[in-house]
Amino acid sequence: MDLDTLNIAGPTITTLTAPFWDAASRGRLCIQRCEACDKAVFYPRPICPHCWSRRLVWRDASGKGRLKSFSLVHKPGHAGWVPAAPYLVGLVELDEGPTMLSFILTGARAPEVGDPLLLAPTQIGGRMLPAFKIDPNQRRNVG
Repeated sequence: MDLDTLNIAGPTITTLTAPFWDAASRGRLCIQRCEACDKAVFYPRPICPHCWSRRLVWRDASGKGRLKSFSLVHKPGHAGWVPAAPYLVGLVELDEGPTMLSFILTGARAPEVGDPLLLAPTQIGGRMLPAFKIDPNQRRNVG
């Protein structure tokens, strides 16, 4: 299935989220980092959830993480995703700390919780979006 042909709505881009979507359009994953406590933050927000500082800056993330949980979607909530079903979405625990929900590209084997993941920017519905794939060069982290 060519995911780029899906007829799906795009993200709602606001002043706060624009740096994230701008980076995604260039195939990068950019998340906030607090200059006060040095913790990574995702989803975009105006105040650090760790220390309440407003000193959040945008930084490139490594694009590495682990599969925390996943679901195989058979009946999408939006009709535009029906041609892609079944597809995987998963919770990705980024190496920087935060967890994000993302499309998971399937490979030669079924994913397992703990699998190491790599950023795999993917054209979906006419826009580049951050997706992830299993990192074949790393071993699964159990426990």
